[in-house]
Amino acid sequence: MMPGGYLCIMIKAVVFDLDNTLVDFMGMKRQAVDAAIAAMMDAGLNLTHDQVKSHIDKIYQELGIEYQQVFDRLLTDVLGFVDPRIISAGIIAYRRAREAALKPYPHVTATLMQLNRMGIKLGILSDAPTREAWLRLCFINYHHFFDVVVTFDDTGERKPSPLPFKTVLRRLEVDAEHAIMVGDWTERDMRGAKNVGMRTAFAKYGDSFGNQDLTDVDFILDDIKQLLDIVA
Repeated sequence: MMPGGYLCIMIKAVVFDLDNTLVDFMGMKRQAVDAAIAAMMDAGLNLTHDQVKSHIDKIYQELGIEYQQVFDRLLTDVLGFVDPRIISAGIIAYRRAREAALKPYPHVTATLMQLNRMGIKLGILSDAPTREAWLRLCFINYHHFFDVVVTFDDTGERKPSPLPFKTVLRRLEVDAEHAIMVGDWTERDMRGAKNVGMRTAFAKYGDSFGNQDLTDVDFILDDIKQLLDIVA
């Protein structure tokens, strides 16, 4: 679906955001955190679920959703020390729930396979740390699909800064006008890509914000498989 008129383009590369574009990151995060909270309470954390969840949300808001020591910080804040039994229970429960919940959106695998067959270069551009991005890609067995993976650690700047976009294009060896960015966050993914001359496709199916500004959007994807028609 296009918000405007037809755009005549020749696409040689597709750059994807990772979280909430290929995988339901926020859904996974909710399930994993809920499992960790239940396990920590069972191990002796004497707080209600809502109290723990509220505190974890505050930590993520302060330090970012990818903050890796969230349970250490939680226990230090509420207990004054890190109880090894409680944190171990939380970490194990979190990891088990994360692995169970980390799945690609419908039709993502088939779409990536078809793009590979078409000879389209594929890249990942994520604000996640390098290790976390690769762990997610490898867990769902997607690491072999992509020619290039660029994360925050590669540039030290987050989208919509032009540097991450220019970096992924340079590594893909593709000019901006022949590449399209697919992402769920219009302010970062779409605006950043448009500012360097890329085409843009908004992953509406992964939108967790709602009512986003579509000014910089060339295409709207209700299903990722619609990308194949755009590229073709």
